[in-house]
Amino acid sequence: RFSYVKRYFEDLEKEEVQFTAQDAFLFNLCRPERLLDLIYNFILFDGGTKKVTRYQQYFAVKKTLARLKVLVKDAKGRDRREGGVIWHTQGSGKSLTMVMMAQAIAMEKSILNPKIILVTDRTDLDRQITSTFRKCGMAVNNASTGTQLVHLLESPSDAVVTTIINKFTAAVKKIQKPLENPNIFVLIDEGHRTQHGTFNIEMQKTLPNACFIAMTGTPLFKKEKSTAAKFGGMIDAYTVDEAVKDGAVVPLLYEGRLPYLKVNSGPLDRFFDMVSEPFNDREKADFKRKFSRADQINSAEQRIYVTCWDISRHFRDNWQGTGFKGMLVCDKKLSAIKYKEILDEIGLVSSEVLISPIDDREGEDNAYEQSSDKVQRFWKKMMQEHGSAKKYESQVISRFQNLPDPEIIIVVDKLLTGFDEPKNTVLYLTRNLKDHKLLQAIARVNRVEEGKDFGFVIDYYG
Repeated sequence: RFSYVKRYFEDLEKEEVQFTAQDAFLFNLCRPERLLDLIYNFILFDGGTKKVTRYQQYFAVKKTLARLKVLVKDAKGRDRREGGVIWHTQGSGKSLTMVMMAQAIAMEKSILNPKIILVTDRTDLDRQITSTFRKCGMAVNNASTGTQLVHLLESPSDAVVTTIINKFTAAVKKIQKPLENPNIFVLIDEGHRTQHGTFNIEMQKTLPNACFIAMTGTPLFKKEKSTAAKFGGMIDAYTVDEAVKDGAVVPLLYEGRLPYLKVNSGPLDRFFDMVSEPFNDREKADFKRKFSRADQINSAEQRIYVTCWDISRHFRDNWQGTGFKGMLVCDKKLSAIKYKEILDEIGLVSSEVLISPIDDREGEDNAYEQSSDKVQRFWKKMMQEHGSAKKYESQVISRFQNLPDPEIIIVVDKLLTGFDEPKNTVLYLTRNLKDHKLLQAIARVNRVEEGKDFGFVIDYYG
């Protein structure tokens, strides 16, 4: 009955068929083995939202798994699996890649009873990754002490273990007998920065056959390329350019702005002559050099005052009422509190300060330097208002993310890594940031949000 249809298709097969780009896409995504793999292994529920892998996550997991399946002999003739470094730019979903990676390792039939440890270098990242795993429905134990981590490492449980680098360091020192299992997998987030010196040696001694995989969101600098080789080389790279082309992040626009400062040199010179009267010429030169540093000038009251006016007008004219938010990065806690006071006094924009507890040495020049009375008073007020450091942090972040105010969040080191808020659009920089710290800070404003074409970096430091 359908012989004419059969003949029609047989004739088609004799013709030379031209493939279109759409054919290639359909084949790459929908051929049965790929489609079933995506459905079974690469769909997650993240806090109730169904998410399917992006291509760089899929191929990073596949490449890593292919590498892990092969046992190689080390110099001492022991079997081990080779790790490596995955460089995926910030905003490309590294936390979810780690979840998919852990899931793929756990489900790989050729790897018996894998023990997966996720190590981050900051407590908020540790919390974020632990909650991502829990939201995605994977059994996970968070080790809050070195002793607890030792117990989890030595136990036969196959739950994923999350911890921070200093607990991992403490645990490594406490383990008496090396754990020689080649099925221990250590996934380190931003961790290849911690892989220098004695810690690396201690870790290799305690976990001689473990497989180390480092995830990073920033490019490897010279010193770290040797570290990548220590891990087993580069596994996969997904750069900023690729992420921007794919629409995974928005491009960043940079503007250097200098507030208008008028220096009245006469009184300054007279004051300097008075306070430096007992010094000889060399001491005077040294004293002058110390107090004419950019850091000293940046934290001067008048400088903060004119910068606050500039930020207030700039935010009001460009973003106020749009729902987009800003972040102001300061050099120390005292400066952060001063910025807040002056912004409140001007009254054009609403702001909140988020700093770490005053016993942390964040933003202090000296380990023995005391936090000023103003910082002590501010911290006491925050504790009375919120009850604890944890509640203070979570409530300020929640207000920034979910309410119209504050429009600007003022930070020193907090939230410069691992903080994802798509509405965060403009970053005001008033301090010196270099290398990874700078790259991580500017990536706070590159997340995709409706109506957001760019992230803006406004630099008052230079």
